Amino acid sequence: MIDFHCHLDLYPNALDLLPQVARQNVFTLVVSTSPRAWLATSRVFAGYPNIKVALGLHPEIAVVKASEQDLLVSLVGQAEFIGEIGLDGSPRFKQSMALQRRILDAVLAECERVGGRTMSLHSRGAVDQVLDALEAQPKAGTPVLHWFSGTKKQLRRAVDQGAWFSVGPSMVASEKGRQLVAEMPATKVLLETDGPFATKADGTPWFPWETDRVTQTMCDLWGTSLDHVRAQLLSNFKAITPTLSISG
Repeated sequence: MIDFHCHLDLYPNALDLLPQVARQNVFTLVVSTSPRAWLATSRVFAGYPNIKVALGLHPEIAVVKASEQDLLVSLVGQAEFIGEIGLDGSPRFKQSMALQRRILDAVLAECERVGGRTMSLHSRGAVDQVLDALEAQPKAGTPVLHWFSGTKKQLRRAVDQGAWFSVGPSMVASEKGRQLVAEMPATKVLLETDGPFATKADGTPWFPWETDRVTQTMCDLWGTSLDHVRAQLLSNFKAITPTLSISG
């Protein structure tokens, strides 16, 4: 399995899960919520070549972590992946949008300066603003919009700008999510869980090795076989990480 967006460090039993995730998954991208968290998690998760920790500053905590912006920017050159970054325009966080945008612009500019990075982006309630920011820094790297929840028009704009998408079981649990996945180019889709925040119907979190739960839905939406979907998703992963050397 491949999980291109999870918060493995935030599971209550993260250290117990770590070897199981490394054993069962081909690759797992652990997105961080702050640069200090990235520093700590990178140390703890070292030694697992198929688990990478992405450098981020989650827009939901932009206000409390604003003092870490300079640290975030200073670490971009050391990070293979960037995430979770982005904007959140939902009612609870809309008041900090200006601050969120300053942080996003700063990290995108640094990504551009160091030659580009693969970036996992949050865009809830702020798709156009995230796309505006990416358009202003076109050499920042490859954007992967995680759990995309915009409109079909915004989806088409994102596709036109070269964005990728990471899709998880919780996204396809809704009719809107399924409709969006049906419109996504199959060659630009990756798998995610967003665990432990994304949960099953019984409230338990999705685990990184459970991303395959979404593939049957993709078969139905894309009108193709399970083997073809799995092969396409693996091909997509290899295409977006051409220089990545992992075992497993």
